[in-house]
Formats: sequence, structure tokens, C-alpha cells
Amino acid sequence: MTGFLGRLRDAVRHRDRVDADRLAARLDALGQFLRAVDGRVPDDRLGAARTLVERAGVRLKLSREHTVVALAGATGSGKSSIFNALARMDLSPVGVRRPTTGAAHACVWGPIDGAADLLDWVGVLPRHRFVRESALDGPDEAALHGLVLLDLPDFDSVEHSHRLEVDRLLGLVDLVVWVVDPQKYADRVVHRGYLREFHRNREVTVVVLNQADRLTATELPRLVADLRRLLDDDGLGGVPVLPTSALVPAALADLRTLLEQTVTERQAALRRLAGDLDAVADGLADVIGPAVRAEEEISRSGLRRLTAALAGAAGVPTVAEAVESAYRHRAVSATGWPLTRAWRKLRPDPLHQLHLLGGRHRRDELPGTAGETTSPPMTSLPEPTAAQRAAVDLAVRGLAEQAGSRLPTPWPVAVAAAARSQAGELPDALDRVVGGTDLGLADRPLWWRVVGALQWLVTVTAAVGLGWLVVGFVIRLLGLPALDYPTVGVVPVPTVLLVGGLLGGVLLAGLTRPVTGWAARRARRRAEERLNAAVAAVAGRHVVEPVRAVLDSYTEARTAMGHIRADD
Repeated sequence: MTGFLGRLRDAVRHRDRVDADRLAARLDALGQFLRAVDGRVPDDRLGAARTLVERAGVRLKLSREHTVVALAGATGSGKSSIFNALARMDLSPVGVRRPTTGAAHACVWGPIDGAADLLDWVGVLPRHRFVRESALDGPDEAALHGLVLLDLPDFDSVEHSHRLEVDRLLGLVDLVVWVVDPQKYADRVVHRGYLREFHRNREVTVVVLNQADRLTATELPRLVADLRRLLDDDGLGGVPVLPTSALVPAALADLRTLLEQTVTERQAALRRLAGDLDAVADGLADVIGPAVRAEEEISRSGLRRLTAALAGAAGVPTVAEAVESAYRHRAVSATGWPLTRAWRKLRPDPLHQLHLLGGRHRRDELPGTAGETTSPPMTSLPEPTAAQRAAVDLAVRGLAEQAGSRLPTPWPVAVAAAARSQAGELPDALDRVVGGTDLGLADRPLWWRVVGALQWLVTVTAAVGLGWLVVGFVIRLLGLPALDYPTVGVVPVPTVLLVGGLLGGVLLAGLTRPVTGWAARRARRRAEERLNAAVAAVAGRHVVEPVRAVLDSYTEARTAMGHIRADD
């Protein structure tokens, strides 16, 4: 026995200590992880983590001078008898066949005032709280000062409420002492339903084989070895396994020594939270994968395909074609023969037909009350075709699939949902941006003015020649002496002016036509570039930025998980 106690003390003494500040930092990282994955990972995957953050925050604020130890076991295992034996008082009712413990009972070593808030949080009713403090004890119980020992209801109780209470309390206590008996130590309920769930809490788990006084000297080692084998299968290798008997005080010495060591260390609460944190991290490990960078995951080719699809749906090709036609229309109106300009102006401007102004929108050109800040006008572009809508959907899906291709489940689903999250706003956003883009037709080019002035010059020249000839003709009709026209060679000057003016106008028109075509195509390309840039900005705001936000959340979650698992 002395050798066993020595090994037990050494095992307790050499367990790794949990640094409270480091644990708090890991819990903060878990909080950061939860904030990063909120709305990205299904809530049913995050329940345990959220519960732990809340529970850990409360437990660390409560008394660190007390250690809450629970005695858990099945009906008839003798846990209430052990509870009374350790307290050396009959505090908890004892039963053999029927579940007797319906509510948790607590015994506090030392003043109860310091443990009152802790017991309130655990949920032990005041009438079930007892103090193990007596002047008659002398120093006998001093080693256990700070121990809060709980006798839990039977976990195999026929009362469902009892089982629920056990499950609740097992999630709150600092250390669990599992009490089994020789008849039911291999029960599948305790192993599969409870012990296996504590594999990450090995350092705050103890198993006692009670009623050891009923076993012979040859049976006890065999049962302890078999129990050890079962615990190894449960992932609880190395946890203390102590033979006990509530009827033989000396048989509780090992358990009492372990409790004294645990209370002295003041580490059980930290180890329990650290173990639960490890378990939560294990449960969420599959939602974190390789490192990603949003700049790399959102490819330029995918963005180009998306911009092209959105541009098609927004009517950018139609607007670009209208820009080219409008440029030709306005150029001819500005550089053509003055006598035909009025007739050409009667023809509608292609951009005006689309409710596009073609230049920078002035406030007084926009619908709304004077002095108000208004949005660009909506265009009258045709609705996108089914093929164009399908192309947009395909491009959005392709960008999302590529961005989430290296992410573990459920992040690809979150990326796809983010990419479509603002799909309902895209049509209006595209229409506004197309209607509000400066198409570069606001200013009249200088060459229009030069050619227009020349057209007026040749037109005036032709008019002067025509007028001169008309005057001469009228004079002859009136029988007056005929005018003596100056000549250029043999051709009268009025005729030269008339014919030269007409030929000059035709020549100017012929020379400016190819220039107008080249300039119109250039205006079209410039408008397409501006419109595509505007559409790309819409794609960035309504598709790429939501996707980037998910990727950034994943990176934040991955970084936080790295801090959580730093001690693994």
C-alpha cells in the first residue's frame, strides 16, 4: 500500500501544469474562432464550443480555491456510501436496488461562504449543501480544505430527469470519480455512454472499483486488470484505478490521498477546461484545412468571365453599339453640310433612345427635385435573355467553386452562398452603373469644330456665288445692262464660287467620313472599357467581396484554431 501511495503521489505531482493565462488565451482564441465561423459553419457543429466559452468564462471567475469533485456511478455502485465515508457523516441517502439519489448533494471542506457562488452555479440546492468543518476534527480534515464533493444521481436511473441532471453536472465539475462495482464494472452503458466521452479529460478522471472487500486476494488483481483493459479501450489509459470499500476505512486511503493532492494543486478546474477545449478543437478540426489567400483563390480568369457575363446581361454590347452610332450621328451633324444639319437633327440620337446621356450626368439632367442628390437614371435597355442569365449564373458558380475548391466542408457551401447573396441586387446595380457611366461623348472634339467651320465657309462661298449669279440673271430679265463678271480664266468668278463651294463641301464630307468611322470605333472601344470597368466594380462589390469575406473568415478561423491547438 505504501508503494502504491508513493506512485500515486508521483503521478499526480508530475502531471503537466496548466497555465491559467495560457488557458485564457486559448479560450479567447476559441471565441475568435466562433466569431469568424458564425454564419459560415452550421450551428449544430458549434454548440459544444459556444457552451464551453460560456462555461469557462463563468468558472474562471468563480472561486479558484475550490475544487469540485463529482462521484458518479450506477445504481448500487456505492457512490453515496463513499460520499458519506469520505465526509465521515451520513449526508446522502444510500440505496441498493432502487435509485435513491435524485438530486446532487454537496459536502464542502472548509467555510462554505467561499463556495456558495460556485454551488449556485453548479445548481446544488441549499438544503443539499453540507459543511465538513468541526472543531473536533482538529487538523485531520485540513488537507481537504477547498474540496467540494458532489454525490450525483444515478446515471442509469429509471427517472429520465435524474439522467439529465447527471449529464448537466458532468459538464460543470472539475474532476469526476467514477464508481463501479465488481458486478457492473464492464457495463456498456458506463463505458460507451460516459467514460469514452472523457478520453480528452484523462487528467481529471478517476475510476474506483468499489466493494473491493467482497473480492478475494486473487479476484481483486484480476478484476482491476480487466477494468484497466476496458479503460485502455476507452482511450483512458493511465487514469488512476483504485480499489475501495466504503465499509473499510483503510480502503479509502488511496482515494483520499488523491483528493488531497488534487485539492492542494488547485489544477483540476484548469485541466478540465483544457481537456474540454482539446475535445472541442478535435471536434472542429475537420472544418479547417490548408492555408488560402483570397488573391490566389479568386482567379483573374474567373473574374474576367464573370465581368463578361454581367456585361452581356447589362447590355454593354448594345450600349457600345449605340455609342458608335451616336458618335457617327453627332459627328455628321457637326461636320456635315449646314443645310442638311437641321434635317439630321430631326433623327433621334441612339443614346437618347436608351435613356443614356453619353457623358457626365449633371444634377439638373437627373430625375428628382432640384438640389437633391439623385441616383443615375434607369436605362431602357432590354431585359437580359435567358441565355445571358444562365451565363451569369454559370460564371458566378464557377468563380465560387474555384474560390472554395481547396476549402474543407462546409466552407465551399458558404462561399457559394456568399457569391449569390446579393444576386437580387445585381440587375438594378448594373442598370444604374451603365446609366451613370461617362461614355466619353460629353465634349465635342476640336476637329468637329474645324471641319464644321470649313463647311460653313464653303457653304457661304457657294451661296455667294449663287447669289451673284442670281442677281446677274435678274438684271438681264429686267433689261438692264448685264453685269460684267470677273473671270478666272474663262470661268466667271460667281460660277467658280458656286461650283468650288459645292465641290468643297462634297470633298470635306468624303474626307471626314473615314475619319468619323475610325473615331466612332475608337469611341466605342473607350465606352466598352469604361462600361466593363464599371461592371467589374459591380461584380467586385456584389460577388467578389462577399466571397472574399468568407475566405477572410476562414483565414481568421484557421489562425484562431492554430492558437487553440498550440499546446497539442
